Amino acid sequence: MARMHKHRLLFAKTGRAVYISHLDLMRTFPRTFLRAGLNAKQTEGFNQHTFVSIALPLSLGFSSRCEILEFELLDDIPLTEVPARLNAVLPEGIEVLECYEAQVPVKQIGWLDWKCIYTFDNGVPDGARQEFLHLYDTDSLVIQKPSKKSKKGYTELDLIPLIHSMELTQEDEHTLVLRAVLAAQNPGLNPELLVTTAKEHCPHFQPDFVECGRNEVLDTNFEVFR
Repeated sequence: MARMHKHRLLFAKTGRAVYISHLDLMRTFPRTFLRAGLNAKQTEGFNQHTFVSIALPLSLGFSSRCEILEFELLDDIPLTEVPARLNAVLPEGIEVLECYEAQVPVKQIGWLDWKCIYTFDNGVPDGARQEFLHLYDTDSLVIQKPSKKSKKGYTELDLIPLIHSMELTQEDEHTLVLRAVLAAQNPGLNPELLVTTAKEHCPHFQPDFVECGRNEVLDTNFEVFR
């Protein structure tokens, strides 16, 4: 069995930071450890760098309050001190909420709790909410998902088994809010697919702006994962 990384950070990515790509974020944290004076484990080889691994990379433009980064801290300091030292040198919009010892492997992540906000500039059309809910109130909904690995250029994916729960409510005359618990991995369901699929099948569901954010990471038993 592969050895688990010793420590994890729980961090938020909000505001302007949602436009920091995953690769740039992977470059940001090693520099942040150095600036914070924290000694983290380095990779082996000629071109060594700080080892960091982010579970379930977040799509560009999405926000989150529950991102998880794995690393190994070599300094003998209280883990409770780590968030403040990192937050003092992190870019705006990235905030470390907690540092703790890893207890269970990332493969036990099963679900993600999402909140998506759909904005309609001219007001929510009559029937838009009902069309969306009716579309996903079925036993199977197979779509073609673009794939570079497939010779056909796409793979088929049934969305319904990847949706544990969803609730769509109207917040005001311009806004629908989706709360959904979706599969996290193997395979995971990006909430963008819910929107694009609904746009194809629902004439009235054509939001002008979409915001998606992760609220919580859950294990396979729907308990909070840390």
